[in-house]
Amino acid sequence: MRPRLMWLVLLSAAIVFSQAVHAQSWQAIAGAQIPDKGVQALAFLPNDIWIHAGESVTWTFPADEPHTVTFLKPGQVRPTYTAGCPDTTADGSAFDGSACVNSGRISTTGTTYTVAFPSPGNYKLVCLVHANMTGIVHVLSLAEPLPHDQDFYNRQAAIERRDLLSDPDGGLGRKFGEDAPHDAGGPNDHVHNHEIVTGTGELVSTTGGLQSVSLMRFIRPSVTIHAGETVEWASSDVSGHTITFGQEPPIVTPETPPSASPNVLLFSDSDGARHAVITSPADSVHSGRIAPAPQERTGLAQAPPGVTRFRVTFTSPGTYPYICAFHDTLGMTGEVIVLP
Repeated sequence: MRPRLMWLVLLSAAIVFSQAVHAQSWQAIAGAQIPDKGVQALAFLPNDIWIHAGESVTWTFPADEPHTVTFLKPGQVRPTYTAGCPDTTADGSAFDGSACVNSGRISTTGTTYTVAFPSPGNYKLVCLVHANMTGIVHVLSLAEPLPHDQDFYNRQAAIERRDLLSDPDGGLGRKFGEDAPHDAGGPNDHVHNHEIVTGTGELVSTTGGLQSVSLMRFIRPSVTIHAGETVEWASSDVSGHTITFGQEPPIVTPETPPSASPNVLLFSDSDGARHAVITSPADSVHSGRIAPAPQERTGLAQAPPGVTRFRVTFTSPGTYPYICAFHDTLGMTGEVIVLP
């Protein structure tokens, strides 16, 4: 072989070897929370990242609220998280747009899930649990320079996390770790308007997709009424919640229908609100998914519609504990104290 030709061969091999050695697994985060778990960032952090073909991204799940890391085929209808795409795929699976890749529902903190990207392209990232949680991975050819390094993405993730969880404009009704606003009522406050706000949240649009933040709390966690009165729950959150008294259904998903024990009257009012009549703290009733009306839920067109309001009439004195069956492990619980 001629010396010059041999030199070119060796140089090409060295370049390929160098690129393989420097191929890396980039790091990102799926979700975040404050220490008491009451405020959840429903976001990929960061939700915009550039890598080279042949590299991978590893997402860490640091929050108790479940998420998925899911890449769908172009044009694929977004499924529910219970269906998957159509199922989960192994950690480290490759995505090039020809077949979907899905981590499945992950709610164990510290879990990681890695996706490899063998081909250049722009790939949309979604969470099947939260419709307003999206991102994008830009995969460049090896000949193109990357705009940022891992340190940049670490800083960007920290900034996005801070902005979501600190709620700088006060829209969630409470700051990091603070109590609910004074006009929301406190423990054992008589509910003169008989309405409880079921969570609240905000939606943020970025160049990489959508992020949201949710207060996973009942604004009045403990209320006092008199027998014969009715309490109404309404959601202003970008996520859905449930009002569940007594025994919850064995499996609870956004598609789980409302249910009640045999002695509980469950019906719909003329305005469409679901209504139950409870006669004893031993009664069980599950509201089904409660969420804002579709026109108030930008980006949630594919979420199950559910209902916007749930009412319960209490006919007998007692203490009636209830939970959000989706988020009780985050501390979303409450009680209604019924006086004679």
